Parts: sequence; C-alpha cells; structure tokens
Amino acid sequence: MSKRKQILAKQELDIVVNVPITTNEVFLKCVTSDCKGWPIITDEVSGEILCGSCGRVLEEKSLETAQPRWSDPVDHLTKKSSGSANSLTMFDMNMTTIMSKRDSMGKSLSRTNKNEFYRLNILNTRSSVDSKNKTLRSGLLFLNMLQMKLGIPDSIAENSAHMYRKAIRAKMTVGRRSKNIICACIYASCKQCGIPRSILEISTVSNISKKEIARTYRSLVEKLDLSINPFSSREFLASIANEAKISEKSRRDALEIIYSIEKAGLSQGKNPKALASASLYLACVLNAERKTQAEIAKASHITSTTIRTRYYDLKEFFLETIES
Repeated sequence: MSKRKQILAKQELDIVVNVPITTNEVFLKCVTSDCKGWPIITDEVSGEILCGSCGRVLEEKSLETAQPRWSDPVDHLTKKSSGSANSLTMFDMNMTTIMSKRDSMGKSLSRTNKNEFYRLNILNTRSSVDSKNKTLRSGLLFLNMLQMKLGIPDSIAENSAHMYRKAIRAKMTVGRRSKNIICACIYASCKQCGIPRSILEISTVSNISKKEIARTYRSLVEKLDLSINPFSSREFLASIANEAKISEKSRRDALEIIYSIEKAGLSQGKNPKALASASLYLACVLNAERKTQAEIAKASHITSTTIRTRYYDLKEFFLETIES
C-alpha cells in the first residue's frame, strides 16, 4: 500500500472513532442563580444528570444513550460489533433462528433438503410457542415497557430479566401473574443497585396495586434467597428537594439530620421517603424557609399525615438530644 493510501485510511478511521456522542447533556442547563452551569455530570448507575458546580439534579430518570467509543483505531476494528449484543431482556437473547430456502451460495435447496428444513422449521415454531416460552415472552415485553416508562438503566433491566428467568425455573409463575413478578424483580434490582424507585412509582406505571407487588416481592426474596439492603433516605432527598424547589442550605441541613437519625438507629422500620420528606420540612422550619407540608407531600407522593408524624418524631429526638 502506498503512503498516500495509508494516510487516507488513517483519516477515515479517525473520523469513525471520533464520532460525537449525543446525550441529554447537550440540551440541559442549570438554572440556579449564581451558578457556573458546568460541567454537566451523568451518573450512569442511578440514571441522574447533575450540575457539577452546584450539585442540582437536572434530570432524575435518564436513559442510557451513550455509544461505546475506542481511542485506538486497532481496538475499533477488532471490537466493533457487527450486530446488536446478546441481551437477557429479549426472549431468545437476540439469537433468532432464521431458516432460508436457499444455501450459502444463494442456490435453491434440493427437494430432500427442503422437506428436512421444513420439518425443522415446524419444530422450531412449536418450541417457541410453548406455554413456558409464552410466559417468558410476555413477561419480557412487559419489562421493556416498564424500563422505558421508569427510565431505569439497561443494567437494571438485565438484572431484572435474569431474576425473572430464575423465578420461572423456580416455578414461581404457577398461580401468580407474570406482571406481578416482573414488578417485584424490578423493585428488587433497584434495591440491589441502589437506584431509588419506590413501589408506588412501579405501581403507578404498571397499573398494579402496591399490595400485590409487595406480596410478590416478599415471596421472591424468600424463594430466591436474595440479600437486599433497604433504601436510605439520602437517596430520595435530592429528587424530593428538586421537585419542591427547596434551597441548597436546607438540603444540606436535611442531609445532616438524616445522618444523625441513621446513626441513632431511628430510621429502622420507617419509610425512607417519609423520613426524607420530614427531614426537609424540619430543615425548612429551622432556616425559616416557607415550605408547607402539603408542598413537600405533593413532591414526594407521601401523605401530609405521615410527614407530620415523622416530623414530630424527629423534633422529639432532637429535643431529647439537646436536653441530654
């Protein structure tokens, strides 16, 4: 190869490798006063887009849109995928069997081979419409729909699909709706990976009652012997404060309140969203920021009565701490 052709080939590779990645970061901008507004940071685990200057959550549920890039042209040629990757969220893991009536050279098959492949095609069709496979197919389609509506990352969807396949092998689908098991798998995966998604959010999106999802979730944890840590109130603090438009000073004070009650063991057995809402309300009261319980309740989807009860508990705890 001549030197001129080598230079042209390298330029073509550089063009392919350095393709810009289109994400939601391009269209988002921080609106906080006295803020630089940059850099914009994307948390690929929790699916949040943050302002790197003030820490404001610009988008809470963002989908993964970044494409893989390679800095080395050799890696680009060796690692480039010729098709979509295998995925547990697909019924056949993206390994579909297609039987053609022609051979690899494009020639028509003989009569004997045509009859043989026709019988193989019938067997393949019958195996794909088996009752067990129908349950798996419908459940994974429902999972993909929930992923788009909840805005959860692909890693959570993969873990949920893996958990659903294990539930089918454990015969948990007998006597239960597959949609209930899918919702329970998504909730368990979010808790395992530390992504704040409550049962109420999943229930609203899936149109399934909270009681049914909670009951199926308990059975799933017991049957599959899952080790899951409970959510922390800190994980819900940013989203609630952002929705209620609470100042940064009150957010930091609420975070310190949550650290104190978790250290004292007061958070055990309490709803983490309710504790986060009550901590924000107490911080607003201490900083003389005018935020009502109804406003925080609307932002957190927690009733005002629950927030008031948790607020009195926090108030009593800090009064006892001051007196002692």
